[in-house]
Amino acid sequence: MAFEDYDQYEQGEQVRKWIKENGIAVVVGVVLALALIFGWRQWQAHKANHEVQASSQFAVIQNAVQADNKQAMAAALGDLQKNYADTAYAALGSAAVAEYDVGKNDLKPAAQNLQWAVSHSKQAALKSLFTLRLARVLIAQDQAQQALQELGGIPSGGYAALSAELRGDALLKLGKSGEARDAYQQAMAKLDKDNDAPARHALQMKLDNLTQPAAAPTGAKAQ
Repeated sequence: MAFEDYDQYEQGEQVRKWIKENGIAVVVGVVLALALIFGWRQWQAHKANHEVQASSQFAVIQNAVQADNKQAMAAALGDLQKNYADTAYAALGSAAVAEYDVGKNDLKPAAQNLQWAVSHSKQAALKSLFTLRLARVLIAQDQAQQALQELGGIPSGGYAALSAELRGDALLKLGKSGEARDAYQQAMAKLDKDNDAPARHALQMKLDNLTQPAAAPTGAKAQ
């Protein structure tokens, strides 16, 4: 047998020996790898389908709001909150229904849905936005102290001007005029002089109302 043939024979024997000793482990490893790849793809497909279904229910809510269909709205929101709470669409749907309820002056369910949206929002910007809306509804319900607690949870720098203004509104409800004035002034300082003219005008009116002298009692004689 030539040396080359011998080498090939020896190598073949080594390969067969290795396969005999490690074959089962290799097969199991390949099977596990394929299973992981297949499972990952299945999970990704499930996740994508889950998001699509959630977006579909959110679209139902939007259409129901436009059609003033409270029944369809409630059904879609219930499904979103129960089965798709892990998606942003559930919080967005809750906020959309809350906005509808505010338009109907139905503040109690509006506050409940906004509280749900705040609790289930994973994105900081959305959480802050829904907190601001919740605070506004709570102030309208004369729950100013709770509104202040909610506003306290907004990260520094998040909607700073609006947060300060709402804090001023809540403090004013509580009869703390001095603190309310400070909050309004903080809000004013956060607004852009050129791009936030309407907001600055509204804030200035609130500040002017705080600085106006109290009106004389009706029927009082001038001195």
